[in-house]
Amino acid sequence: MTDWRIYQGNGVPDPNRLNSRPEAPPWRQFDRIAASRAEKFNPPPGVVEAINAALYLRRPVLVTGDPGTGKSSLAYAVAHELALGDVLTWNVNSRTTLTQGLYDYDALARLREANLERMRTPEGATSKASVVEDIGQYVVLGAIGTAFMSRPRPRMVLIDEIDKSDVDLPNDLLHVFENGQFEIPELARISSTTPRVEVRTLDGKKVTIENGIVRCAEFPVVVITSNGERDLPPAFLRRCLQVDLPKPSIPALRDIVLKHLPIDQEPDLTDLLKVFDEKREKGMLATDQLLNAFFLVTRGRAVSVDDRKAIEQIVLRELDRR
Repeated sequence: MTDWRIYQGNGVPDPNRLNSRPEAPPWRQFDRIAASRAEKFNPPPGVVEAINAALYLRRPVLVTGDPGTGKSSLAYAVAHELALGDVLTWNVNSRTTLTQGLYDYDALARLREANLERMRTPEGATSKASVVEDIGQYVVLGAIGTAFMSRPRPRMVLIDEIDKSDVDLPNDLLHVFENGQFEIPELARISSTTPRVEVRTLDGKKVTIENGIVRCAEFPVVVITSNGERDLPPAFLRRCLQVDLPKPSIPALRDIVLKHLPIDQEPDLTDLLKVFDEKREKGMLATDQLLNAFFLVTRGRAVSVDDRKAIEQIVLRELDRR
């Protein structure tokens, strides 16, 4: 097959056409996305020093920069190099609450199970003891809660896009980090009769919580990202170590592309870098858009000049226009 198009748009079924597409890009191979992001990340000046300062001081790192500059990849790179295990990710949006990062209590599921149990028993009621004893299976620790319970090594927590949160979330989060603990009210209420409750962590393990209090065993390595969509509270900024990731230069972009796709396609890459740089002057572009365009141009078959322009128009589309 010489034509790069898999879908022809002619309405003629052909189940064999999909078999001709190349292997997925490295950044879309889901069984190794984390490893790919970690291994390909090249820290800009100042980033290594900020991470080391955070490791010594047990403080969060606030990473700012435009989309696609590698803010989230930094967390994966640090976790990979320091063998901190899987990154515990908490994606933030305007509806996110602090509790979601700490734990989740599924009260509806517990109520449903209690009602089913009442129907199964002859008396039509469950014992109070059984209701109390099973509460742990409805509690799952979030990213921060899981990291606080980790022993003996710290875990990596990625809090992504904190600037999208409700205005109170940064300071609420700061309170938890400053105290190194938080309470789970549902467990604290039964602590006089059931002081130890086993719950699940975000990565599926079992841990025991005493008296409804989750205490930090080893302060996690915390990377908080922000796209700068709004200002963050001064008190929050004062307690974070801040680092800004600049837009990659053209030589840096070339290195990034060749790390992901190390093939001899210099003319194609040079042309795309020129187009990318021109478009970046008009609006915001992310690095992964350049990777996508380069992958399509070099992996397609018989990509014509018109097709190439169409790919550039679709993939290298400005995220905003100045």
